[in-house]
Amino acid sequence: MAKRDFYEVLGVSKGAEAAVIKKAYRKLAMKYHPDRNSDDPKADEKFKEASEAYEILSDADKRAAYDRMGHAAFEGGAGGGGGFGGGGFGGFEDIGDIFGNMFGGGGQRRGGGGQRQRKGSDLRYVLELSLEEAIKGDKKTISFTAPATCKTCDGKGTKEPKDVKTCTQCGGHGQVRMSQGFFSVQQTCPVCHGSGKEIKNPCGTCHGTGTEQRKRSLEVSIPAGVDNGNRIRITGEGEPGGPGGINGDLFVEVVVKPHDIFERDGADLYMDVPISFPDAALGTKIEIPTLDGRVNLSIPEGTQSGKMFRLTGKGVTPIRSSMRGDLYCRVKIETPVKLSGKQKQLIEELRESMSGDSKNSPGTDSFFQKVGKFFEGS
Repeated sequence: MAKRDFYEVLGVSKGAEAAVIKKAYRKLAMKYHPDRNSDDPKADEKFKEASEAYEILSDADKRAAYDRMGHAAFEGGAGGGGGFGGGGFGGFEDIGDIFGNMFGGGGQRRGGGGQRQRKGSDLRYVLELSLEEAIKGDKKTISFTAPATCKTCDGKGTKEPKDVKTCTQCGGHGQVRMSQGFFSVQQTCPVCHGSGKEIKNPCGTCHGTGTEQRKRSLEVSIPAGVDNGNRIRITGEGEPGGPGGINGDLFVEVVVKPHDIFERDGADLYMDVPISFPDAALGTKIEIPTLDGRVNLSIPEGTQSGKMFRLTGKGVTPIRSSMRGDLYCRVKIETPVKLSGKQKQLIEELRESMSGDSKNSPGTDSFFQKVGKFFEGS
């Protein structure tokens, strides 16, 4: 049976870039991989077809030969290179990157000579701050217990350098080639866990891992303007990556404690300001707190409960911004309680004097007019 055009197999155009070809192949390979389609014999054929197409089109020289001569370039020794069937995968080095997550080969960095450099796990620390500390910035000393480089062996896994040998399983590369049916991939060596070394007499403290649990203290600089959920990254302060590896990072996550007066919403602050009924009716000036000190807030005559007053530039300057927010003061009118007889008499006289005069209570009059219309229409 005649072979299909390789570009057609991958579903790409003849002028497709290498990244487009790789993406198309990855999609097909994931879809038709034999391990995922054990009950579909046709999937194996489609997987091989896609792999053969990618093996040719991902190599610049082979692709050029294919573009000139088609499939004939790889039949009977033409083109000077082994075809997919005879020469296997050849220099197909990025196949481990494509299927690293499927077979457990990801999560590491490539070091010199092709060996992968192991990186330690990242750590997370939750730091509680007051609103003032978060807004103005501060320095905090945090303490935690986490894996750290073993002091006994200095992270080498053993006291004696002669006890560290090249791993016999992977030959010191830290990677081994594993076969998955038709396909072959590289993954982390199960013996040395990617270090490329075997330890004959492990350290008694860390048992050859190169790490031990230890209490640590760090001073963290809190930038001004941080908010709930912001994270501060401290490079290299995570878990060690083991012998020959690199440390992970420490992420300090900020949690701002509730404040007695202010509520924060991004760059703005909000606060409730309780005032008495006479002050709301007659107007007054009251002293309120801000981040910059005390200021006077003018309450005009006839202020209603829920009225919002805005103080420009009295809010917060968030991180990565030079614009300061505002402070919003929400008035809450308090109803008098525990009145004396005299006070009740005065309020009763006030009520009688206001009875039937809608200009003193425009909101009440408007509301009951709407209620009347509602019931008339029902």
